[in-house]
Amino acid sequence: MQLYQEQILKITNSLSGKKEIFRPINEGHVGMYVCGPTVYSNVHLGNCRTFMSFDMIFRYLRHLGYKVRYVRNITDAGHLVDDADEGEDKIAKKARLEKIEPMEVVQRYTVDFHYILDQFNFLPPSIEPTATGHIIEQLEIIKEILEKGYAYEVNGSVYFDVKKFNKDYDYGKLSGRKLEDMIASTRELAAQSEKKNPQDFALWKKAEPQHIMRWPSPWGDGFPGWHLECTAMSTKYLGETFDIHGGGMDLKFPHHECEIAQAEASNGHSPVNYWLHANMLTMNGQKMAKSTGNNILPGEIFSGDNKVLSKPFSPSVVRFFMMQAHYTSILDLSNDALLASEKGFYRLMDAIDNLKDLKTNKLSDFNVSEWRQKCYDAMNDDFNTPILIAHLFEAVKHINLIKEDKEKITTTDKELLQQTMNDFVFEVLGLEQKTERNQDSNKLQGVVELLIQLRNEARSNKDFATSDKIRDQLAALGIQLKDGKEGTTFSVS
Repeated sequence: MQLYQEQILKITNSLSGKKEIFRPINEGHVGMYVCGPTVYSNVHLGNCRTFMSFDMIFRYLRHLGYKVRYVRNITDAGHLVDDADEGEDKIAKKARLEKIEPMEVVQRYTVDFHYILDQFNFLPPSIEPTATGHIIEQLEIIKEILEKGYAYEVNGSVYFDVKKFNKDYDYGKLSGRKLEDMIASTRELAAQSEKKNPQDFALWKKAEPQHIMRWPSPWGDGFPGWHLECTAMSTKYLGETFDIHGGGMDLKFPHHECEIAQAEASNGHSPVNYWLHANMLTMNGQKMAKSTGNNILPGEIFSGDNKVLSKPFSPSVVRFFMMQAHYTSILDLSNDALLASEKGFYRLMDAIDNLKDLKTNKLSDFNVSEWRQKCYDAMNDDFNTPILIAHLFEAVKHINLIKEDKEKITTTDKELLQQTMNDFVFEVLGLEQKTERNQDSNKLQGVVELLIQLRNEARSNKDFATSDKIRDQLAALGIQLKDGKEGTTFSVS
């Protein structure tokens, strides 16, 4: 029996606004699509948080025994600078400013995206399609929508007719917006606009002579609208209806709303059963933005080359920090938060190191089976990683008590504890126990042992002022000395 048959997973569906029991379309199989990056600049930390949330979800579904087809796209065309239907393509603009080919921009920042995600220990998706690789599929969907009367062509551009679509379907059901309210709050269209209504969105845009990225179509040379690529690629690889569609909260409207409309207009039914949205990342209580300078790139955190943080932080520490908040909650990045996460991360890793050397007994003071189910209960409750981490630290407490001979554990419970910690810490949360940490620990141990030796010499010479100074200053750094019959030992808090 697979774990998914034993564990009841509930997830918050943005479409209903409720927590629902997860039931995939096909027994034992999950189809999941997540909106990937627009590759015109270095991937920013907020995007990493979204992708990390879905990497965790992907990991947990696989852990439960599901066979998951995870599709995450690369937007390499069609995303305009103002996220609407006017202006310049983000990639084409970058290419023009740097005087290089658009595909050079795409290549540079796709490589950066993969490098950063690899640093964070992401699992690769099952399929990573590109917008430019699926122009034909996008053209076919446009033809279907035109044929069914939910789109119109003007001067080589094709627009989705939201007002007409809303007569037969419900435009705004994902975001909770009503078309009538949107129309009432919209200014009159400018005289030069091609659209029938302000809410209409582009399926295909005519390429002006200066536009670099262009493809032939039945309506003339042009390029696809931003929303269309995800409909084309998700349905191609996952079917007309699939299980999970994910992305950032900022994509709920208009991007995901438009995806639903396109799919319903072309296929006649809803494309996705469960919509999941990850929340934003702020920094020092404010929205992260390049324009205000309140921004930091992942690589700048890893190297310490920034003016925001006091020191470098490893990818696993940053990942651990992000996992301490529920994926639907706003998370605030700060120096203090990362320092606290680093401390917690090393406590967790030290406990895992100590676990393998614990002495076993005929009795257990720690009910490992009950604790293990609490870990599953946390993840089954809409992937609640902060509650899972709280349970992991409950195990850390017991590991430390067993190490100090204050509690006992049987061989069977110890093996189950090791397996469960490994499953949730490394397999599900995706944390890594880097060898550099072990090297740093060895260096720290050597330095502290030297100070213990100097303290012992000071005590032998009755130089208690120096002895106490060494002990107190180490304590201030979080290093506790413990004097015992067999000498002085230390622990790092």
